[in-house]
Amino acid sequence: MRIDIVSIFPQVFEPVFGVGMLRLAQEKGLLELAAHDLRDYTTDKHRQVDDEPYGGGPGMVMKPEPFFAATRSLLGESPFLLSRGVRTVLLSPAGEPLRQPLVENLAAAERLVVLCGRYEGVDARVSTFVTDEISVGDYILSGGEIAAMVLVDAIGRLIGGVLGAEESLDEESFTGDLLEYPQYTRPASWSGMDVPQVLVSGDHGAIAAWRRTTAKFLTAARRPDLSEGGR
Repeated sequence: MRIDIVSIFPQVFEPVFGVGMLRLAQEKGLLELAAHDLRDYTTDKHRQVDDEPYGGGPGMVMKPEPFFAATRSLLGESPFLLSRGVRTVLLSPAGEPLRQPLVENLAAAERLVVLCGRYEGVDARVSTFVTDEISVGDYILSGGEIAAMVLVDAIGRLIGGVLGAEESLDEESFTGDLLEYPQYTRPASWSGMDVPQVLVSGDHGAIAAWRRTTAKFLTAARRPDLSEGGR
């Protein structure tokens, strides 16, 4: 899979994509990551990517032309076809909430182009040529860069061969609409707190039952929207 990110701050991605799982994925040839400067796709001498909003109001709005030019340059004349395995993502507070089923859907693509906005937002006409508009949460960030990092990390770990123990994906939070059960490691007793006895019993059937029951209880208590089918 290849993921291209378009931003006015492409340099911020270098340290994040150069460590841990994402670095290993690239070294194994399983994932290609590239960040591009949106200003490289402007046509004026000032490399302007924003302008005042029509109708007035504070702040600046990002112009549509550089985003279109960047996407077209990266993907060609007809880049916006899901049938080609290509997805173009605009990160936006108004987008579809990023949840695990959407992450899994995006991870099946051959290529992603991710567009990062800034300032007061992006000209609404950009939405007409993207395949996906996505939000990473009900809060406002300074720009789409951190959201893009979240998206790439969530997708990258689902690519076959990236994780050392891929079976761990089967029991994570949000798999089967449940939060993951609590995890423990050594020591068995620490600061007056003990690991649940069932986990050190060696009874795999009892352990599996405890994990399932505890996951259901935890989900109902902390994320009832999941247990009620709210996703």
